[in-house]
Amino acid sequence: MSENEGRESLNFIEQKIESEMAAGVNNFVQTRFPPHPNGYLHIGHAKAIVINFGLAEKYGGKCNLRFDDTNPERESQEYIDAIKRDIKWLGYEWDKELYASDYFQQLYEWAIKLIEKGKAYVDDLSAEEISRDRKTPSQPGVESPNRNRSIEENLNLFKGMRNGDFEEGSLVLRAKVDMTAPNMHMRDPIMYRIKKVKHHRTGDEWPIYPNYDFAHGQSDSVENVTYSLCSLEFKDHRPLYDWFIDELEIFPSKQTEFARLNLGYTIVSKRKLLQLVEEGHVTGWDDPRMPTLSGFRRRGYTPEALKNFVHKVGVATRNSMTDVALLEHSIREDLNAKANRVFGVQDPLKVVITNWPEGKVEMMEGVNNPGDESAGTREMPFTRELYIEQGDFLENPPSPKKWYRLGPDREVRLKFGYIIKCTGYEKDADGNITELHCEYDPETRSGQDTSGKKVKGTLGWVSADHAVKGELRLYDRLFVTENLNEVEDDFLNHVNPDSLTVIENAMLEPSLANAKPSDQFQFERQGYFIVDKDSGDDRLVLNRTVTLRDNWAKKNT
Repeated sequence: MSENEGRESLNFIEQKIESEMAAGVNNFVQTRFPPHPNGYLHIGHAKAIVINFGLAEKYGGKCNLRFDDTNPERESQEYIDAIKRDIKWLGYEWDKELYASDYFQQLYEWAIKLIEKGKAYVDDLSAEEISRDRKTPSQPGVESPNRNRSIEENLNLFKGMRNGDFEEGSLVLRAKVDMTAPNMHMRDPIMYRIKKVKHHRTGDEWPIYPNYDFAHGQSDSVENVTYSLCSLEFKDHRPLYDWFIDELEIFPSKQTEFARLNLGYTIVSKRKLLQLVEEGHVTGWDDPRMPTLSGFRRRGYTPEALKNFVHKVGVATRNSMTDVALLEHSIREDLNAKANRVFGVQDPLKVVITNWPEGKVEMMEGVNNPGDESAGTREMPFTRELYIEQGDFLENPPSPKKWYRLGPDREVRLKFGYIIKCTGYEKDADGNITELHCEYDPETRSGQDTSGKKVKGTLGWVSADHAVKGELRLYDRLFVTENLNEVEDDFLNHVNPDSLTVIENAMLEPSLANAKPSDQFQFERQGYFIVDKDSGDDRLVLNRTVTLRDNWAKKNT
């Protein structure tokens, strides 16, 4: 066997790490996950978490959790707590919990250093004027008339900004880089702006706050981050990231970009997600239709499924659209191995077994998970009156030879129970089937069948006398358009009006009577469900995680 035969393939970041370790460039992996605490984490963050924490774990390094809290008007402790909760739910522990605000004094001193080097200046142009003078990538920008202020004047003005002497928005501190650079981020970017807003950690101490590009790389440097990993939209920021570090002569953290996670039928813009919440299109950040980690958790997605999904997507250098079917496959694959099977009837149709004695209860043995013997079995009461799905009976099947469920004079097996035959039925005034009359064959008990009969249809069922009523929330994709990045109209025009169907009186097998929030099950022939937090002593609420098969593709062909 060759040296590389049988070895796992490495993504480009892993190749870089191993190459640099072999060359002695870096002998330690220090990463960080730096979320803005201005919203809940979403599926795109899951990829960044898995990459940053996973690489540190793989190479014996460390990963910090650093909150980039430089926009106080949008940040809150609620978001910080939610972010920490989600990371732990995914199964990761950070080395240090840090905040960009930890470095406000250091960043301020570094800004002073750049002013003293003639590499930064205070500007009183408005935001509109600054944007106008930057021009376009094909046109050289126009230098601000304040670009050549004296160092002394810039120092006095910047210290006045720090002391709160000026009105919000009246002055900014800009880096003096290159107003002719094709990369627009290098055209004298703003480093500091005046914001007289209370900060969730520093209170009213700072009336000025650093911009992302000034705070980010320097925070990496303070923490000796050897691999600053971010998504491709920050690639054009890298020259500025390097410029600040070089000019300040501090630890040389290096930025590496990977393709972001673009998922079909999904929006991950925090601004748009917040709009969905605030305008009531969803019930909150943890609505099971939301692409937030808290939404996925409430819907029944598992940490293992999300991490496996990220690994299947891989780490690439080019953006692409990922089929949401891959995510749904990942959760089906995980829950198929874990979830116990139960019977649940969404649209009940009563079946009366006319030759079954009144009051007789016979316990059937149901297999909890056919792929896991250790899951054991459960007792299921079989009685004279049962419920099956309304859709499991047709009075006149369109293709009788291909119809394997119940119909007049047709036989089916009730799973774990007996073979029954429909001998009659009742209708209401509108012609709807309201009740079936059937007979059972006593020689066909499951596991003890001596009849020699063979039937093609097998149905789920629930004893009418023992059924547990439940509310089922059937969730579907929140949007009807796959690539929402390309729509030109309001994204709200693409919301799926059928993203939630509520079934208030489903009939569930009695084993679910003691089910608790977060318990997960496979409803046979229907899908995977999780008990919701809205459940109480007198109310059982279950969310559908995913159907057993991809019904969406079939529905849209």
